[in-house]
Amino acid sequence: MKYYIIAGEPSGDLHGSNLIKHLKNIDLNADFRAWGGNRMSEQGATLFKHIKDLAFMGFVEVVANIGTILKNIRLCKEDILKYKPDVLVLIDYPGFNLRIAKFAKKQKIKVVYYISPQIWAWKENRIHHIKSYVDRMIVILPFEEEFYRKHHYPVFYAGHPLLDAIDDILNNSNTKNEFLKINLLADTPIIALLPGSRKQEIQVMLPQMLKMIKHFKEYQFIVACSNNVQADIYHSMVKGYPVKLVYDQTYQLLLHSKAALVTSGTATLETALFNVPEIVCYKGNFISYFFAKKLIKVNFISLVNLIMNREIVKELIQYDFNEEMLKSNLIQILQPEHQQWLKNEYSILKEKLGGKGASARAAKYITDYLTEN
Repeated sequence: MKYYIIAGEPSGDLHGSNLIKHLKNIDLNADFRAWGGNRMSEQGATLFKHIKDLAFMGFVEVVANIGTILKNIRLCKEDILKYKPDVLVLIDYPGFNLRIAKFAKKQKIKVVYYISPQIWAWKENRIHHIKSYVDRMIVILPFEEEFYRKHHYPVFYAGHPLLDAIDDILNNSNTKNEFLKINLLADTPIIALLPGSRKQEIQVMLPQMLKMIKHFKEYQFIVACSNNVQADIYHSMVKGYPVKLVYDQTYQLLLHSKAALVTSGTATLETALFNVPEIVCYKGNFISYFFAKKLIKVNFISLVNLIMNREIVKELIQYDFNEEMLKSNLIQILQPEHQQWLKNEYSILKEKLGGKGASARAAKYITDYLTEN
């Protein structure tokens, strides 16, 4: 079978790579063409576009890059027609992927959506596009089944693939001493800074996070950097700060950290699954934030709190994301009693996400669909 997979962000690249790994185990003749990143490429997918050229966040930023986005949509349609896949597998990235789903449906190409767009948070009207253009939907969050049931649209709940990815790290990771030695780090407690995976969010989030260094001198601060972002962007922002950078070692970093400041996104859940106390941070362009505030329906922005349906990790959003609030909340989450309480809450979170094997279940569901009469 020929699989055309589209992911627009690093988390999608991670989940896409694990999906490809399990599809290859089932379909020995599988061939993959993708919009993705290094992880999908390492699993054997031929990349047509790299995610580093795709990530635009916020209303203003999308409008500013509308020409590039429209060009990418056109190129994607042309490439799909040339490749002639048996199935189109879409991973999140809804603004782009739902347009491609509509196109593929008209071309009579089977469409599977893996990892639902967060339409339960905003743009719920996208359900009509999904029902019209998506043949099969695979969801990874426990409350999504009920959401789609409300709209009379059957979905398959696979569980969350992060459990598998993180389990691999826990079973095959370097020791703390090895991690420190490889990265030339001191043997002092670590506070991880996860400023995001897009250039524009890093430029907003990291400078505020770096202000914590002077308040917590007994800790070493380490920035989780992505190879999808130019190194000079990080270097220009950390100049003058006693901070270390590690590249594409986020999971290793979290494994050995006492606490973390994390930009809102999949990383908030990843941090929790490593049992690391965290503060969830977000600040956007004023206009983007204004519209998001009007449109988003949920009470929380982090996946951790959304899944738990209550606040267990602090969220500092927009004006609350400032030096004083960061400092006071970081002091709190470093307290031993808070860390023990949070560890218990994280255990409940993991139970809600189900067991391991999500990627394998998703791969089987897709291949069963492709081979059914």
